[in-house]
Amino acid sequence: MTIQFNLPTNLTLLRIALIPLLAVVFYLPWQYSNIVCTLIFLLAGFTDWLDGYLARKMQLETPFGAFLDPVADKLMVAIVLVFIVQQQASPFLAIPAAIIIGRELTIASLREWMAEIGQRTKVKVSKLGKWKTSAQMLAIGFLLYREDIWGIPINLIGYGLLYVAAVLTLWSMTHYLRAALTATD
Repeated sequence: MTIQFNLPTNLTLLRIALIPLLAVVFYLPWQYSNIVCTLIFLLAGFTDWLDGYLARKMQLETPFGAFLDPVADKLMVAIVLVFIVQQQASPFLAIPAAIIIGRELTIASLREWMAEIGQRTKVKVSKLGKWKTSAQMLAIGFLLYREDIWGIPINLIGYGLLYVAAVLTLWSMTHYLRAALTATD
């Protein structure tokens, strides 16, 4: 089987390549590093949407692209959450971050197992998973930016959204685990 590289797959690879760039900028002793990190994260989020849109619109979906896209997403989310928790060390941030990272590992493993037994479609992405992802991405963007805007406590909003994402994470994980259990009966 040959791996096909096309525009959507290249956008996914770009998202992976943005991770080390974000890491370098995150640790730069520069007053604008939080703004640049937020912009890099937003660019990564845009490439996530764009690669999926183009793959469907241009009929460029490939097995490699379908594999790589969620890997890129999970890498970006897990690594950035670790950076944020390290920077703002607090159990109130670490606990929802650990829930989110743990869920991502669990569901990725579940999907792999379900694919092995020919039941991959039973654990496909749901609307609940999309809501979870939206809350998670907003939370991470706010937590990366951190600074108040016009008196609006951006970091505090990021904390709140991270808890919303953690609740949706547990809810969606339960949904996926139930679907997997019924598929294997």
